[in-house]
Amino acid sequence: MSTEAHIVDAIQESEFNTLLTQEKILVVDFTATWCGPCRLISPLMEQLAEEYKGRAKVVKVDVDNNKPLFKQYGLRSIPAVLIFKDGDLVEKIVGVSPYEQFSGAVEKLL
Repeated sequence: MSTEAHIVDAIQESEFNTLLTQEKILVVDFTATWCGPCRLISPLMEQLAEEYKGRAKVVKVDVDNNKPLFKQYGLRSIPAVLIFKDGDLVEKIVGVSPYEQFSGAVEKLL
């Protein structure tokens, strides 16, 4: 029984550009429903969103529904987590990584 509340919103490409200009720090998890490794980092993204609430915005992008956005950043595999500061891509973490790698990347931008 899961009581976990999902605080990471799934966004579409149209919302991405708006968030990029609005958020100081934006963490984007490129994912897909069929991707096993993506399911492993999903709880880490929830934890990151909770820990950095109000300081960093964490969102998910389904690559199947947003292929142009996926290709725009030269991504070839998922999970891929891109971290933006003031609209600029500053960090790209591809594959399953420990929570500390994600939190450390956000922490150094704050």
